[in-house]
Amino acid sequence: MPFNTELTRALGIKVPVVQGGMQWVGYAELASAVSNGGGLGILTALTQPTPEDLRKEIGRCRTMTKNPFGVNLTLLPALVPPDYGAYAQVIIDEGIRIVETAGNSPGPVIKQLKAAGCTILHKCTTIRHAQSAVKLGVDFLSIDGFECAGHVGEHDITNFILLSRARQSLGVPFIASGGFADGQGLAAALALGACGINMGTRFMCTVEAPIHQNIKQAIVDAQETDTELVLRRWRNTSRLFANKVAKEAVKIEKESQTGKFEEVAPYVSGKRGRQVFLNGDKDFGVWTAGQVIGLIHDIPTCEELVSRIEREAIDAMKQTQGLFVGEGQQPVGAIGTVGKNTNNPGAEVWGVGKSKL
Repeated sequence: MPFNTELTRALGIKVPVVQGGMQWVGYAELASAVSNGGGLGILTALTQPTPEDLRKEIGRCRTMTKNPFGVNLTLLPALVPPDYGAYAQVIIDEGIRIVETAGNSPGPVIKQLKAAGCTILHKCTTIRHAQSAVKLGVDFLSIDGFECAGHVGEHDITNFILLSRARQSLGVPFIASGGFADGQGLAAALALGACGINMGTRFMCTVEAPIHQNIKQAIVDAQETDTELVLRRWRNTSRLFANKVAKEAVKIEKESQTGKFEEVAPYVSGKRGRQVFLNGDKDFGVWTAGQVIGLIHDIPTCEELVSRIEREAIDAMKQTQGLFVGEGQQPVGAIGTVGKNTNNPGAEVWGVGKSKL
């Protein structure tokens, strides 16, 4: 096992890669494939209409993998909120001991899960929220940068800063989330102090992801600029794929004279977004995607993807180690040794000497 981080040790996984808990995507097919590939697969609790349906999905996932997997439970504002306590109890009753939590006021659910001995991975978009989660006793923090898909928070802090702030100020191990798709990203996250990465959009674009092939191809064809920030006006900002519906929603949001949410509500319907994954029409409704879509160029199996990330990360770390030499040693390049009083012989301009310029 080449990786030995706090995440791999605690979760019993081979590669420190966690599949994000994505609504309408985190079914047993995907979660089991990620876990079989050496990462941590995640079922999404609220993708299941009732707690009992979640129980069945956990059982189905167990028939598809013998490796560890977890369940995501996200607490979001709703007129009629789900029975989060009942979902949490099913997770406990079914012996799931790895839970990804996110959202508002998670204290009671985290307390319920921790009392049952669950390892909690809690998602945050700010250091302040992360520090509050530490007080609740979470085991890992999933630090979600502004690049991420879905709810990005309201502070627009990208991961290069956010992860370094986490390293400086948090006493709990953390996972880097948002903007990750390859092994170079994993190596960079580890260098910044993270103990692993969380990937959502990248796992959407795999063979086992239970969404229409047209949507996977749309991700492959997209650029990093093909996302929209929607619902900023109501401080519920979400990063969505920049399709016709999302762009129209942004237009209404910016031009509305009343500022009433009802004007934009039909455009951001979750039900229409779910249908996108089933009917393959990328413009039928809004759906989440991160800026990482610009880094995605193929549709591999989860096993192929996790193995590739493992190889790339190891290679990247080896290359980084080769960028420094011991004290008193001379760096050796492809052409030769560089003395302290000579220019770099590998550089065409400076190598000819100043007298010839």
